[in-house]
Amino acid sequence: MKQILVLNGGPRPKGNTAALVAAFTEGAEASGNYVVRFDLDRMNIHGCKGCLCGGKNPESPCAQKDDMDKIYAAYRKADVVVFASPMYYWGVTGQLKCALDRLFAVTESDPNWATPHKKTVLLMAAEGSGAANDKPVVDYYNALNGFLGWESLGCIIAGGNLRIGDINGKPEIDQARKLGLSIA
Repeated sequence: MKQILVLNGGPRPKGNTAALVAAFTEGAEASGNYVVRFDLDRMNIHGCKGCLCGGKNPESPCAQKDDMDKIYAAYRKADVVVFASPMYYWGVTGQLKCALDRLFAVTESDPNWATPHKKTVLLMAAEGSGAANDKPVVDYYNALNGFLGWESLGCIIAGGNLRIGDINGKPEIDQARKLGLSIA
């Protein structure tokens, strides 16, 4: 059994990104994994201040005290971290980016400033489609994994989805479910 943390940066509770997350979660839980999901848009998370004052308390590593404290414990336990987001201006949402930046406080908790090793997944709904449309996000995701020493288990970018429900019946929903099932 793997511990899976889903950081959902999508603002729509029943949106296309939420549908990808639900399918992935269904598959992951069917494989016997434990999944915890945080809907970042409904949380009080402030941007990183770059203060380098974190790491003093492993249970609450950031100098700022907000809802990130709910995420840190799950992040530490997680074997797999899922980054879920609609594509906004060829990147992840501000909600997800804000949480990603704040994970650095956990790195500050290590005496050698080592980032915990994680396996990752990217789930994304997008209006546009195709390799050129996806490239900036895929490049960012791959660079993040490379610099932090993380390992990607998969990246699903579902293009052609603007309005809520556009993703219904599309192959990426089944791909997300299968990706979740593959984690054992």
